[in-house]
Amino acid sequence: MPTELITLVAALVLAWLVFTWLVRVIHTTLSTALTVAAIVLGLQLLFGIDPSALWDEIQGFGDVLLEGVENLFRRES
Repeated sequence: MPTELITLVAALVLAWLVFTWLVRVIHTTLSTALTVAAIVLGLQLLFGIDPSALWDEIQGFGDVLLEGVENLFRRES
């Protein structure tokens, strides 16, 4: 087999693998985005929770986690 043919086949296989990986990543990303959007919409319609209030709670949760990690490291010292 000529070297060019082997290179072509290898490039096609590699391109196919990258393409299928990219399709899977896009599918997963869109699925996650739609799920998050559905949850936010459900919270807004069912409970009247504003997205900005939800974001404030998420940020507050991050602060609580950070404080917990800092306290954990302080105890070990």
